Amino acid sequence: MKRKLLSLVLVLAMVAALFAGCGSSSSSNKVGVSMPTKTLQRWNQDGDNMKKQLEAAGYTVDLQYADDDIATQVSQLENMINGGCKVLVIASIDGNSLGTVLDLAKEKGVKVIAYDRLIMNSDAVTYYATFDNYMVGTKQGEFVRDALKLDSAAGPFNIELITGDPGDNNARFFFSGAMDVLQPYIDSGKLVVKSGQTDFDTVATAGWKTENAQNRFDAIISANYADGTNLDAVMCSNDSTALGVTNALEANYEGTHSNWPVITGQDCDIANTINMIEGKQSMSVFKDTRTLAAKTVEMVDAIMKGGKAPINDEKTYDNGKGIVPSYLCEPVVCTVDNYKETLIDSQYYTEDQLKK
Repeated sequence: MKRKLLSLVLVLAMVAALFAGCGSSSSSNKVGVSMPTKTLQRWNQDGDNMKKQLEAAGYTVDLQYADDDIATQVSQLENMINGGCKVLVIASIDGNSLGTVLDLAKEKGVKVIAYDRLIMNSDAVTYYATFDNYMVGTKQGEFVRDALKLDSAAGPFNIELITGDPGDNNARFFFSGAMDVLQPYIDSGKLVVKSGQTDFDTVATAGWKTENAQNRFDAIISANYADGTNLDAVMCSNDSTALGVTNALEANYEGTHSNWPVITGQDCDIANTINMIEGKQSMSVFKDTRTLAAKTVEMVDAIMKGGKAPINDEKTYDNGKGIVPSYLCEPVVCTVDNYKETLIDSQYYTEDQLKK
């Protein structure tokens, strides 16, 4: 009887070891990709591009969208960590809200790449992959400066400002880049913000949501431009906010004024690109998510193979726990003059996708 029990124990141990080995093998190449939401076009593209390129490189991918809910994102990340992911690629909803779950990642030896949005106040962040966010804002500010000929025209010109979610660290970089260009003209009186709304917290847009931007801009138009005062420019940090501004202008402004304002944006979303073609938006900063995904895959691959990820910046991004080594991709200004070359010839979109 004892021999039978011993044999049974040995068999069970062998089976357990076999399953443990299989689990280790299947999880050794597993990567978790956490995206904030499906409500914005760009995150769907980011997630799809990441999954395709990681799978093509031989990795198993757990891709999750958190529906703009922090608790959901935390739960999904916990499942990824406990499910055997060795690397996490995280586009956070709120960069200040992931400390506890990332402590678990660090405890289990899981490496973390902050994707596009820097994760704050955590020493578990290994790398950061993004576009040069300050440059995005700089390009938007420079576009407004050049479009209004601020260095030569008499002015003054009326401008309004709108940026993104206060919980997204990138929004501050976008806004700072733009304002470093525009603030001297505001200080000199060449640019006038009639609403008086110029500080980041006032011009921020919760969730980057189009409807939030539209509601705020409806109020700005009603209070400052309903009497026929001309609006010359709106510095919008991205396309979802620009779409809200455009919606408000179409409802309250177009029939009253002959001059449509200069409107900036970012991401080249389909609706906004169509607006550019129709003359309702002046520009959008194009960030090719395929490029960012490809660079992130390189970083994942290097980590999985025990090496160092490629980086090109070791001074810009301090998350409160220290400088996070980063790779910054370069953004491109897209307008009605170059959208075909930038978006269609590169096969980012088809011509049919940009037909209304």
